[in-house]
Amino acid sequence: MTDDLIHDPKGGMPRLLEIMRRLRDPDSGCPWDIEQTFDTIAPYTIEEAYEVADAIERGAMGELKGELGDLLLQVVYHAEIGTEAGHFDFDAIANGISDKMVDRHPHVFGDESRDKSAEQQTLDWETQKARERASRQRAGVLADVALGLPAAMRAQKLQNRAARVGFDWPDTSMVLDKLAEESRELVEARDTLGAAEITEEFGDLLFVVINLGRHLGVDTETALRAANAKFTRRFEAIEAALAAQGRAPEDSSLEEMDAIWNATKAAEKAARQG
Repeated sequence: MTDDLIHDPKGGMPRLLEIMRRLRDPDSGCPWDIEQTFDTIAPYTIEEAYEVADAIERGAMGELKGELGDLLLQVVYHAEIGTEAGHFDFDAIANGISDKMVDRHPHVFGDESRDKSAEQQTLDWETQKARERASRQRAGVLADVALGLPAAMRAQKLQNRAARVGFDWPDTSMVLDKLAEESRELVEARDTLGAAEITEEFGDLLFVVINLGRHLGVDTETALRAANAKFTRRFEAIEAALAAQGRAPEDSSLEEMDAIWNATKAAEKAARQG
């Protein structure tokens, strides 16, 4: 067995596939890699996808290449496990997605006109996906919304899917009414019920908030990530202001920290308007 491909810095995909095959070799591979399964690798796959998104959000192009490589490794890992079990190999994965892209883009690879809006192309895409689901004979409108998605993302997909068959509020005002109703029910649960009921009502409230975002054309995950970034930025400003005085947040009062927060908020607003 030669290691020429393994050590070829320009070996590309064949090199990566061979590295994974060697790592999984039951006689000479890495004990940890040999023990892995689809189930044990799946959490790493999700984590790597988030790290790709994080690098993109921060504009860290130097990091993005590495993160995309880490994500690609996850696909190669699953492909090797699938090959060993006789389910599929990497070529089958690549050919499958290639076939799907060709089928879903008849305006590029077929004889359909490209003279239509992005919105119409999105509608055509969803129509094709619906045909594919029907051909797989999967029961139910919500049947193939992946369980492994983050909860907020899955909620939005569930709502979108139900809306396509008419199960949706016709306008935003009705969603706001429902939001107020769920808020009242949460307060009632807090005051009169137990932890399980509070958790249930809180979940209902979150679900309606996500629905409101959908009606407003807001992607929940994107909006929440932006809110997280804003909170982090402003809290770090509190830490920096206090550090300049030789203090830390725990040495300060809520009123003082809130004043710094508001000053930071005002400065950000002025900078945007300037």
